[in-house]
Amino acid sequence: MLFRAFQPSRRQTQAEAEPGHFVLRIAGAEVSVQLRRNARARRYTLRVRAPTRDVVLTIPARGTLREAYDFAQRHAGWVETRLARLPEIVAFAPGALIPLRGAPHRVVHRPGARGTVWTGTEEGEAALYVAGEAAHVGRRLGDYLRREARRDLVEAAQRHAGALGVSIARVTLRDTASRWGSCSSGGALSFSWRLILAPPSVLDYLAAHEVAHRREMNHGPRFWATVDGLFPERAAAELWLKKHGASLHRYGAE
Repeated sequence: MLFRAFQPSRRQTQAEAEPGHFVLRIAGAEVSVQLRRNARARRYTLRVRAPTRDVVLTIPARGTLREAYDFAQRHAGWVETRLARLPEIVAFAPGALIPLRGAPHRVVHRPGARGTVWTGTEEGEAALYVAGEAAHVGRRLGDYLRREARRDLVEAAQRHAGALGVSIARVTLRDTASRWGSCSSGGALSFSWRLILAPPSVLDYLAAHEVAHRREMNHGPRFWATVDGLFPERAAAELWLKKHGASLHRYGAE
C-alpha cells in the first residue's frame, strides 16, 4: 500500500495548509479520503460512504494532519474490506437490470426504433426499451428516470399537501448522497431522483415526510405525528430505506 501524504510549509496557517482530502492506494486502486474537522469529536473516525464510494476521516479539534494520515494508514485494511463489500456498480447500458418503482427491468437497446424510452416485456421479463444510438443509451435512460421521478414526486407531494392543507412551491430533483429529500422554509421541495428506483411506497413516504415540514420545520413529536397522519406505514418505508437505500446509488455510474 502506498500513501500519498501532504507536507505543509511552516509558513502556512492551518486553514491554508489543510487539504480537503488525500489519496490512499489500496490493492492497486486510489481511494479518496475526505477530511472533516469536527470541534466536538473526541477521536479520529473513518466512515465509508456507499453512494460516493469514498472515505470520510473525521479529525478532532486538536488533531493533526500527521496523526490523521497515520490513523488512515493503520486502518487501510478495514477500508479495503468495507469497500469490497459495496455492491457492484450497474451502468445504464444494454443488458443491465435496473429497478423501476422497485421492480427489476432489463435494459433493451432498440437502435432502429423511433422514440426515446418506454417500458414493455422482453422474453417474459419487464423491460426498459431505449431507442437511438448506443452512445446515447445511458443519457436517455437517465433522463427518462428523472422525468418519471418528477412526475411521481410532484403527484405525491401535491396529494399530501392537499391532505394537510398546506402549499408547496417548486419541486426539484438532485442526486444527493446524504439525504433523500429536503424542504425549505418557503415550501420548495427537493428530492433525490433515485427514489424512482425504490418501491412506490418509499417514494410516497419521502414525499409525505417533506410536505410535513410545511407544518413543522423540525423533527419533534408533532412533526412525526403529522407524518404518520399522512403516511401510516412509515416504519416499513424507513426499514426498506435502511436496508436497501444505499444500494440505489449503485445504478447509473459510468
